[in-house]
Amino acid sequence: MLLVVLAGAAAAVLYAAGHPVHATSAPFTGRWWPHLGPGTPLALATAALVAVHGPRMAAALPWRRLLAVAYLAAVAWILSLALVDGWQRGLAGRLTTRHEYLSEVGGVTDVAAMLRGFAARIVDFQPDSWSTHVSGHPPGALLVFVGLDRIGLGGGGWAALACVAGGALCAVAVPVTVRALGDEGAARATVPFLVLFPGAVWIGASADGLFAGVAASGLALLAVALTGRNVVAAAGAGLLLGGCLYLSYGLVLLALPALVVVFLASRVRPQPALHLGVALGAAAAVVAVFTFAGFWWLDGYHLVGIRYYQGIASVRPYAYWVWADLALLAVCAGPAAAVILRRAVVALARPHPAVVALSRLHPVVLLPVGALLAVLAADVSGYSKAEVERIWLPFAVWLMAGAALIPAPGRRFWLAVRATVALLVNHLLLTTW
Repeated sequence: MLLVVLAGAAAAVLYAAGHPVHATSAPFTGRWWPHLGPGTPLALATAALVAVHGPRMAAALPWRRLLAVAYLAAVAWILSLALVDGWQRGLAGRLTTRHEYLSEVGGVTDVAAMLRGFAARIVDFQPDSWSTHVSGHPPGALLVFVGLDRIGLGGGGWAALACVAGGALCAVAVPVTVRALGDEGAARATVPFLVLFPGAVWIGASADGLFAGVAASGLALLAVALTGRNVVAAAGAGLLLGGCLYLSYGLVLLALPALVVVFLASRVRPQPALHLGVALGAAAAVVAVFTFAGFWWLDGYHLVGIRYYQGIASVRPYAYWVWADLALLAVCAGPAAAVILRRAVVALARPHPAVVALSRLHPVVLLPVGALLAVLAADVSGYSKAEVERIWLPFAVWLMAGAALIPAPGRRFWLAVRATVALLVNHLLLTTW
């Protein structure tokens, strides 16, 4: 947390010197507003129950029952944190502002026409330019909320609940992946750490929480497909991971953790080319559908780079955010992530005594390292200056794949610490997402 303190102090000094970093309550995007809310009692109860009983239940419950309990507990944690700010302010109103997706849903009367003309509306300062978040993402993100509206689930409340339901899938998908890659004990160790994920503060009210759940589910299906030789899972993995390309441009970096999954799966059970080919074919089919519908991904990526620097990104100093973003990652993933990454990096050179028979090619080592490499690539790119507490959610959850690197006697302590971080952030700040 020292990095967070340094980022806040450096931002204050820069503001005083006339060089603002352009983020309210830097490095966070939000404003200081100490408060309690209707979600406070549930959040405290969930944190206490999971921190005290989570490790024991994770070790003892039958696998499928554990996943069901984990999902419900993750939903409770995400919802309770969001409700600290109240239903309207914490959930229903977050996605309805003029910068968000729902501001554009009513104007989409013809999906085919929207896709054909999507790229032409990305660049700002035109009469019909898309709002900030719609312009900054491929059209799949907008289509999610258009789809909800078309099936009768329109409005901010349903949109927020979709983000909660989707984001909570991370608590299931990451352990499923680790188990499929050969270590059920390590998979069980991840569960309470994913339930009490500090990034849940931003999952409950941002589309990036939904994206994280879709991405994690895609990687989980990929692991299941390649180790279990499951063609249906392979097709599902391809569709979800291909779809991620059209939810956020940054999710192209999922290629790094996906390659880790493919490599680890080949060590567990050498897979026939068929299953990997099915996954790649399904992903290619998603790309083909969007391309033939009129949206070429590379055009969108080029134009969003122009739009990015038409806005506040042009004045946010790279020299500050290139390291302050990592402070936000430390909060989003929780202090335990630093412990996991340190031990994972050490284990790359030699086995770590915290895990019996741990090799440098174990999933608890390579999955967090793969996620870290994706984050570092995003960080140095210059396209992630601020707001990464939500943008990097799809990568931050994978740092918890290494939870087994934390010795069992210390896990309750680290669970309590990560819960405390989330509770402090949500009760001291009124976050934008």
